[in-house]
Amino acid sequence: MPIAGIIPKSALDLIKSSGPVANLEPIVDQKQKADHTIHIGTGLVEVGPQHIISTTTYNGQFPGPLLRFKEGQPAIIDIYNDTDKPEQFHWHGQFVPVSIDGSAEEGTPYIPAHGMRREVIIPKPSGLRFYHTHTIAGADLSAGQYSGQVGPVYIEPANKPGNYDREEFLTLKEFEPYFMRGGDLASDFLSGEMIPELKAMGEKADRDSPIKIKGYEVGYKTFTINGRQLSHGTPIHVKQRERILFHILNGSGSEIRSLALPGHTFKVVAMDGFQVPTPAEVPVLWIGTAERISAIVEMKNPGVWVMGDLADDDRGNGMGTIVQYAGHKGKPVWVTPKPYKWDYTIFGKHNTHVPEPDEVIKMIFAKQQGADKGFNRWTINGVAFDMKNMKPMFHIKKGKRYRLQMHNASDDIHPMHLHRHSFEITKIGGKHTSGIMKDVVMLGGFQEIEVDFIANNPGLTLFHCHMQLHMDFGFMALFDYV
Repeated sequence: MPIAGIIPKSALDLIKSSGPVANLEPIVDQKQKADHTIHIGTGLVEVGPQHIISTTTYNGQFPGPLLRFKEGQPAIIDIYNDTDKPEQFHWHGQFVPVSIDGSAEEGTPYIPAHGMRREVIIPKPSGLRFYHTHTIAGADLSAGQYSGQVGPVYIEPANKPGNYDREEFLTLKEFEPYFMRGGDLASDFLSGEMIPELKAMGEKADRDSPIKIKGYEVGYKTFTINGRQLSHGTPIHVKQRERILFHILNGSGSEIRSLALPGHTFKVVAMDGFQVPTPAEVPVLWIGTAERISAIVEMKNPGVWVMGDLADDDRGNGMGTIVQYAGHKGKPVWVTPKPYKWDYTIFGKHNTHVPEPDEVIKMIFAKQQGADKGFNRWTINGVAFDMKNMKPMFHIKKGKRYRLQMHNASDDIHPMHLHRHSFEITKIGGKHTSGIMKDVVMLGGFQEIEVDFIANNPGLTLFHCHMQLHMDFGFMALFDYV
């Protein structure tokens, strides 16, 4: 079986010269046993009674196997591509070099069809991460993140994130996608007001567009938690006064998810794997595409409950699971919670200031309606990413602090992701904050956000909206270190 360039010498030279953050050990003996083995191939997912979906999976299952690591302890992973197409395996949220990050835009080699690659990582930072494909899907709804290529990663932290009795891992995911003429993605659940100037820019773009029909969007027929529709599979069995730490991953290719458990609250202790400065209890979770939340729920309302999405259609088509207390039976109960605005700043530090950045990078995100064969084209500062030349847009220097000022001149929510780095939210929804570290953050329609990051992991670095449909049609940019 061909081996896909385990780590080319040039990449090793890059790793050695890039300082302590780039975290790859020298090549190990190929006879050494791998800590984990992943097979990319066709699998069957039994989402409901007599409802079995064929899709691309990891190890024939959905979600892919939970990979647990210890922070800083090297691990060997063998990845086999059993499909007929080249694949990318992205370590989302980890501080890895470009040679294994899993992004062709950065220069990561593809894992060839019917080939394999052995990767050595030093897992970090701690907390809830995940892995997924990073290929372009375009109009192919069986490819990319529309498939079942999603799996959770947990890197053990040095300090326990709160007082809890046990963990539960939940991966939220939709299946059976289809195209439809676009509607607006409501973002009224996010705190903060729309900015009139940005709304005027978006409305002007629509008026000036030669194409008056809305571009294609993606809908789904089937919704699951851990690959099972509501009422199919095993309930989450709990005991009264038990404290459960839920690790929740939105593994969607394009959907924002909500989650509520009637009669209970979620104490958010970490977001995107990073412990929050101010843990806070909320009645509802809102989780952008590729975001993760770790939250403790104290079981103090006995019964049989539906934990599910607020959207009746999505929950009715499967986006939920049953939470059953010991000694209780009966039909699971759902109660719609009161409307709740999602506000990242409640989890941050209060009355503190962040350091001034060395440089501010301003970005305007815009939509060209139906401009690419019926699909919306997305631009950053007027430029759609070109997959042919993949020219870097932004140039940064190692060790500098950069502030990204993001302005959304569209009505869509954009979960913005920065590869191989973390960032600190400094302003969102019109509020200043600090201490909230993330790698994905939701930017609401016609809103602004500011985040700071330290350029501490040299190499090409991809920045993009995590909506598959957006990144495939221009919504990406590269940073390079100079």
